[in-house]
Amino acid sequence: MTIDTHIAPQTANLLMDSILTEWDNAELNQYQVIRRQGQLTSFDANKIAIAITKAFLEVEGHSASSSNRIKTLVQQLTKQVLKGIERRLEETGKVHIEEIQDQVELALMREGEHKIAREYVLYRERHAALRAERKKTAVLHVKDLDNNLMPLNEDRLHRIVAEACENLDYVNPEKIVEESLKNLYDGISEKDVSHVLVMSARALVEKEPNYTYVASRLLLDNLRTEALTLLKFEPHTVTATEMKHYYAEYFKHYIHKGIALELLNPILAEFDLDKLGAALNAHCDLQFTYLGLQTLYDRYFLHSQDTRFELPQAFFMRVAMGLAINEIQREERAIEFYNLLSRFDFMSSTPTLFNSGTLRSQLSSCFVSTVPDDLDGIFGAIKDNAMMQKWAGGIGNDWTPVRGMGARIKGTNGKSQGVVPFLKVANDTLVSVNQGGKRKGSGCAYLETWHIDIEEFLELRKNTGDERRRTHDMNTANWIPDLFMQRVMENGHWSLFSPNETPDLHDLCGDTFKTAYESYEAIAEQGKLKIYKRVSAVELWRKMLTMLFETGHPWICFKDPCNVRSPQQHVGVVHSSNLCTEIVLNTSRYEIAVCNLGSINLAQHITNDRLDVAKLQRTVKTAMRMLDNVIDINYYAVPQARTANLRHRPIGLGIMGFQDALYQLRIPYSTDKAVAFADESMEYISYFAIEGSNELAVERGKYSTFAGSLWSQGILPIDSVNLLHETRGQYLEMSNSFTLDWETLREKVKRDGMRNSNCMAIAPTATISNIVGVTQSIEPTYQNLFVKSNLSGEFTVVNPYLVRDLKSLNLWDEVMVNDLKYFDGSVQNIDRVPNELKSLYATAFEVDPSWLIEAGSRRQKWIDQSQSLNLYLLEPSGRKLDLLYKLAWLRGLKTTYYLRSMGATHVEKNTVRSNKAAVIEDEENEIPKVCLIDDPDCEACQ
Repeated sequence: MTIDTHIAPQTANLLMDSILTEWDNAELNQYQVIRRQGQLTSFDANKIAIAITKAFLEVEGHSASSSNRIKTLVQQLTKQVLKGIERRLEETGKVHIEEIQDQVELALMREGEHKIAREYVLYRERHAALRAERKKTAVLHVKDLDNNLMPLNEDRLHRIVAEACENLDYVNPEKIVEESLKNLYDGISEKDVSHVLVMSARALVEKEPNYTYVASRLLLDNLRTEALTLLKFEPHTVTATEMKHYYAEYFKHYIHKGIALELLNPILAEFDLDKLGAALNAHCDLQFTYLGLQTLYDRYFLHSQDTRFELPQAFFMRVAMGLAINEIQREERAIEFYNLLSRFDFMSSTPTLFNSGTLRSQLSSCFVSTVPDDLDGIFGAIKDNAMMQKWAGGIGNDWTPVRGMGARIKGTNGKSQGVVPFLKVANDTLVSVNQGGKRKGSGCAYLETWHIDIEEFLELRKNTGDERRRTHDMNTANWIPDLFMQRVMENGHWSLFSPNETPDLHDLCGDTFKTAYESYEAIAEQGKLKIYKRVSAVELWRKMLTMLFETGHPWICFKDPCNVRSPQQHVGVVHSSNLCTEIVLNTSRYEIAVCNLGSINLAQHITNDRLDVAKLQRTVKTAMRMLDNVIDINYYAVPQARTANLRHRPIGLGIMGFQDALYQLRIPYSTDKAVAFADESMEYISYFAIEGSNELAVERGKYSTFAGSLWSQGILPIDSVNLLHETRGQYLEMSNSFTLDWETLREKVKRDGMRNSNCMAIAPTATISNIVGVTQSIEPTYQNLFVKSNLSGEFTVVNPYLVRDLKSLNLWDEVMVNDLKYFDGSVQNIDRVPNELKSLYATAFEVDPSWLIEAGSRRQKWIDQSQSLNLYLLEPSGRKLDLLYKLAWLRGLKTTYYLRSMGATHVEKNTVRSNKAAVIEDEENEIPKVCLIDDPDCEACQ
């Protein structure tokens, strides 16, 4: 790392001592540098400063006038070098000396010190030639599992990497090996050698997306060795090609080991394991991206003492077996389910993937409850939350029945402190239950807009004020009646009540709510209610949007469309949604609603540039069967959940990869064609899902509360739009067009019934979409190149569709990569990119959010539940939010999810050609911050 110098030692040392006294090296001492022969030495930032100083002195010499300039430059350049290697140090704790020198060279070039950089390059080349001669006799040693040293087997290294690169274009195995050898050191463990290979491939992803598959396959090589060694399976070191011959035999060992460790249900051993093992498709291992496989490795695969022994195809078969336990032809059904999962056509939700086939099969994603207005009921609900969160469930609580601040407590003749203190307790419970270490506890509190505590509720997520009245870890959502929105539109007043004095409002909607509400207003004006407040509807609406701006909460959800269009309105009321706002099911003191989720990968159902309807039908029918099976297999942490789920049998079939499907069809998101595709695809899914539930009813029987439901009356989701039209009138602008033969299906449903009270809900799919390598849910692409952070670490994500198109135009090069980095994954400001591609590859913040609402409205007409709909705003303002959320209500959406905005530095670069401020503050609604999509601490949709 040093430059030969003939400068007088006293002169050089005086200058370097002056520099080093100002450089803080203490924090970096924990890291190590890999020398060229593989030895490890302690990291010393001073050596970087020395090398750069000597380079300047070699070229420029030393004089009193130049000392200060050199000193300042060396300090700046050293900081740049440290910034360049920061990520490597944080990930591995080690950095190769060549990587440090690369960063020194790059820093010199960036500062325009070309003459110094040239001398530095020549010096490196001279010494590289000398080292190459010496290296011919050098041998690196590797520690095996018993800590014995053996020579590094470079031939196997080359073979593994070459195999990982097979059938992938634009990847170079020699480049990976060369980079890996730089980062190996004498005495490195076998496992760390594998890790270095993965990291070397992963570092190349930003330049070529196919390296994500190389990194995944190299990670899988490490996983195979780990799993086979723990199972004492011989041989324990096999390549991917060899594994094809061992998968079936390994599978039997895996099942028996899992049962012996009390991780798997002993019933799995009663399956025909030879038949199931023969059905495993090792080729499916090759379709994982690095992010997908690493996510499975870190969070899903079974392990013993932190050693994984579950390989991907065994994992999918284990999940399939767990879902087929009660099937008559269980091997055939298990294989059918396995094929759907392993080919990425459909993916069950995270709790199902975690727990299917295990001793505690809690497979449901969402639990929704109503909190009663008494101390026993409140703390009972909080306890129920903890029990459900323990097994990876997300919670939605309806807190509206709890009396407001100042209301009389009859038992003690005291006054209530309102709902907020109890929400604080619920929040702290979330923090303390971490779902077995797999993810944080998560929940959402809902409150209706007429509740007297609504204004304090809106402020729960603020970073200022009394901490005892803040809930920083819990999501919150407004449950808004149509009457409130009508008064906002008409600039009317709004009245706030305590639910102990107006108990029936909680269970009413539509015209009956309006009648009762206006009656209570009249009584309150006569002074006959003790707790009452009158406010401006517009001012309260403005405060809702202000808090949404500032904290990202509470989310905006609409009570009336959830109830008026509910198939189950004959047996109860929808009082809230769930953690992610896609579930709208009845709740009461005696029933906790449960929903079991899974998502169709829409990208896997595009064939020959069109939607493959026949394949989609097969996928939906099998997925409906899998989801229905969950209800009977499921472990229920609380009895109210079991009661509700077995009584109504709701499930939530959703989609993911909508943006990927648009890429394949060459349809930009911000177009009428995209809205039409959202309509078309969801109509087919709705038709096949309802048809599938109807067929299951013929085979297995109707759900117990079918009689009296909208289904029993032949009113399907598309028909219930008319019911909302009747109550909304001019305030509903929602399509009710259709293309399929719905009349025949209506008659079948009326005659034969439904197996499930609800069939469809579009969840966020934040994690399972990572597993299958597509954009989540119905979202537009976040960025075309970015680093994603989650519980498994940081991952470079590149849009492979964009790269493919740029390659076809000979535009994919180093300059394009750097441009994408600079513009945060946006192509809009890159002149070389054609306008057609700029339109097709517009990112989430470049798509006008009204398009998201229009597409959401078209989907909503087909869905009996709701959808997790995020809204993205690059330049948020109070006025824009006002128009956006009013549009969501007018278009008949039931719920909305996060409001997303960008960090300031991102916005500056995306508006680099404009002198305008990127974030526009509304004069009447000035907002300091927003919810950031790239906040790694946001666990709601993991």
